[in-house]
Amino acid sequence: QVRLVESGGGLVQAGGSLRLSCVASGRTFGSYAMGWFRQAPGKDRDFVAAIGWSGGNTYYGDSARGRFTISRDNTKNTVNLQMNSLKPEDTAVYYCATDPRFEVISTTPAYWGQGIQVTVSS
Repeated sequence: QVRLVESGGGLVQAGGSLRLSCVASGRTFGSYAMGWFRQAPGKDRDFVAAIGWSGGNTYYGDSARGRFTISRDNTKNTVNLQMNSLKPEDTAVYYCATDPRFEVISTTPAYWGQGIQVTVSS
């Protein structure tokens, strides 16, 4: 069983930054791909970013590219999402996810966190 716990969300003004973290427990975190998704009210859940098990392979959704950076620390079982230049349209619940297969991490990962709210005010 895999457990994912997100932290670092909150309220920030447009143009500001937030750093989300997700701590994983249960399985061999170091061999799993990790990802972030988000879901705004009334909208589908969207892919934000993903990172391979070694950290050398990253992939971003259109909304995140150029503003967000995903990273991981396998010694701490943690994946981070640094979000800069935030916009009101980034307001959403952000979810951490993981799967042993990198090829599905941006679409159908097997394990999910409970989500954390990020609100960007204009």
